[in-house]
Amino acid sequence: MTSSQADDGSGSPTIATIAAEVGVSVATVSKVLNGRADVAPATRARVEASLESHRYRRRRRRCADAGEGQIRLVFHEFDSAWAMAIIHGVEALTAASNVDFVLSQLGGRHHPPQQWLDAVLAARPLGVLFVLCSPTQPQRQQLRRQCIPFVVVDTDSATTASVPTVGSNNWNGGLLATRHLLELGHRRVAIVAGPRDVLCSRARVAGYRFAHDEAGVPVDPDLVRYGTFYVDAGYEHGIRLLQRPDRPTAVFAGSDMQAMGVLRAARRLGIDVPRQLSVIGYDNLPVAAWSDPALTTVNQPLRDMAETATRMLLDLARGATLPTSRVDLVTELVVRESTAPPARAT
Repeated sequence: MTSSQADDGSGSPTIATIAAEVGVSVATVSKVLNGRADVAPATRARVEASLESHRYRRRRRRCADAGEGQIRLVFHEFDSAWAMAIIHGVEALTAASNVDFVLSQLGGRHHPPQQWLDAVLAARPLGVLFVLCSPTQPQRQQLRRQCIPFVVVDTDSATTASVPTVGSNNWNGGLLATRHLLELGHRRVAIVAGPRDVLCSRARVAGYRFAHDEAGVPVDPDLVRYGTFYVDAGYEHGIRLLQRPDRPTAVFAGSDMQAMGVLRAARRLGIDVPRQLSVIGYDNLPVAAWSDPALTTVNQPLRDMAETATRMLLDLARGATLPTSRVDLVTELVVRESTAPPARAT
């Protein structure tokens, strides 16, 4: 009898108990527990429901010492500059702990497909680090039953308290960027945020709106745009905004890459930055300091976020209890050359 089948003396159910209740074989329950794909979806759902109702858990695995193994690092989608900052932070911690990591991405999805999770469950890594994506509630249950810890690096600041998460204060970032532009004297400030369905985008827009309310300046709804965080969205929205007869005198972009797109749109239209247009980005990627003009941006400490999340994941893999399930790091405004008072824009 394996440790998964044994009763631990506290009244915990066995695999046989679950199998009898659902009306399947012990082997089928074992396949579900081990993430095997060769189980019909309806049968898997019934087994999962029974496992959850009985609060079934595997016995916690013991790790040899500081790590010895590998973790899975999964992005919702690769963005080279942004992702590299996260990867560098993860590598700094895993290398010191003698732990490898396997890198993958979900093609833009914000929740992993079940087939991907089944492969992870079968491989039984030390843990999983999700970046801008997270497991669904049933998937969280699957990971916990196999004692595979997970941590989310997520800038939306809105995951459930039961999910260990490292993020940053997006509302404050949106507030700082917009307040800077308003304090310079701008009154037509556009925002090109990230996707509308991503909470960090909405949080930054909320900070943008609050800064306007604070200053007593109304928000023109036509100046609030949602993009994709990528250069092409910044360029396309930048062209549309800057061709308006009542164009904005400043644009707050939801990422440095979108800000690069806005800068390109301004150059194409012959609009000088910052003399005729101020532009602010978000993330403080290395490229921001090397753009022309150097980009004013909101520093989101991506590497620190990645290191903190990796440390939490390795602690969980060792069986430690985290002192807190949510860590939010501070966002700061970095003023460079792409912003100026609108008096210079006339």
